Amino acid sequence: MTRQLESVQQAPPSPPATGPVPGLLVCALATAVAMAVNWWLPMVSPLLIAIVLGAIATNIAPLGPRYAPGMAIASRPLLRIGIALLGLQLVFGDILGLGAGVIAVIVCVVVFGIGGILWVGAKLGLSPAQRLLIACGTSICGAAAVAAVDGVIDADDEDVATAIGTVVVFGTMLLGLLPLAVHFLSLGPEIGGIWAGASIHEVAQVVAAGGMIGSGALAVAVVVKLGRVLMLAPVMAVISLRQRRHAPAGQRPPLVPVFVLGFLACVTLRSVGVVPDGVLQVAGHVQVALLSAAMFALGTGVRISALRAVGPRPFVLGAIGTTWVVGLGLAGALLVG
Repeated sequence: MTRQLESVQQAPPSPPATGPVPGLLVCALATAVAMAVNWWLPMVSPLLIAIVLGAIATNIAPLGPRYAPGMAIASRPLLRIGIALLGLQLVFGDILGLGAGVIAVIVCVVVFGIGGILWVGAKLGLSPAQRLLIACGTSICGAAAVAAVDGVIDADDEDVATAIGTVVVFGTMLLGLLPLAVHFLSLGPEIGGIWAGASIHEVAQVVAAGGMIGSGALAVAVVVKLGRVLMLAPVMAVISLRQRRHAPAGQRPPLVPVFVLGFLACVTLRSVGVVPDGVLQVAGHVQVALLSAAMFALGTGVRISALRAVGPRPFVLGAIGTTWVVGLGLAGALLVG
């Protein structure tokens, strides 16, 4: 009995349990920095800034295990809430008002864009997860689509970071090049707006490019882009179905991910007009903040050595995929314009 008491007294104390607060506070600080930089440089996505901050932090001064619970919440539940709130930007009536021809262009850009990029990615030898992340980010809605795919397939942090960096870099290039191409080809504002909305990756980039093309192009470009964003729901449902086929019986994901149902619910609420304008503005900022916090948390799992092992192939795929989507968008715009 005495020996047992002595062993208990000599045992090292167990580390105190920590909750999610420390990790969430760090994510909140990184989000504030990312959004401040974005306010100063609107062309730079706060999601990209946040994931870069996370990668820098983890490679210079790694965060300890006490931050892990908060990081886990930011990279999963908060990520899904942010994607669901993205639906508040969409109105069914605006998209249906584009007409059958433009809607067909949107569907073709997304479907053939994803299919073509997946095929090229396989030829380049990239992993299925990485080429799917890049394909959806390029064909649908940039970093938000990458985050949505990650919410279904649970990809490696390095793959997510690389995919987001790829789509943001090439989307930013299109922001400057596509308006110049519209003027060089002497395209009208409607065709130019359709082309921009069907080709450029991020919603904010489409807004900027549409304004550069001309006031008549801006509204068309934004609505076409939001039509691509709406394709996020069916694409995520298809990916979830594929995951279910290959997952063990007890580990199958839901038929339709809950955050996709939330996304559709937000689209419906916005479409019926029950959400006040003030709430929409606040929700837009909250959505960006939640996705930025998630990107920072994902960035803390990125190791430089792992990115070196990947090499330039993801960026080669991003360049080819962007060119492919731009070509599809131009062909569609010329056909329906």
